[in-house]
Amino acid sequence: MKTLPSNLEFQRTTPVFTEETVPTGLRKAHRTKAGTWGRITVLEGRLLYRIHTSPAEEHVLDPDTPGIVEPEVDHDVAPLGQSRFRVEFFR
Repeated sequence: MKTLPSNLEFQRTTPVFTEETVPTGLRKAHRTKAGTWGRITVLEGRLLYRIHTSPAEEHVLDPDTPGIVEPEVDHDVAPLGQSRFRVEFFR
């Protein structure tokens, strides 16, 4: 898993989502804008994080394993049972 570059500044965070409230848009391929990075922070449970690169990547995120979202790279998430998570954005 990649790490966030050290020179980024925090911009904002999403509300906390659960397996029941995760927006449909996050469950299908989507991307951040140019220059915008994300960190998927799992507060409880597990989350499948798919990165649509060649070759594709799949990671299981948990409270000890955040997901890093690179700018302009398609990705999606899927809760694996009960979970709570949020996404923080940096530029």
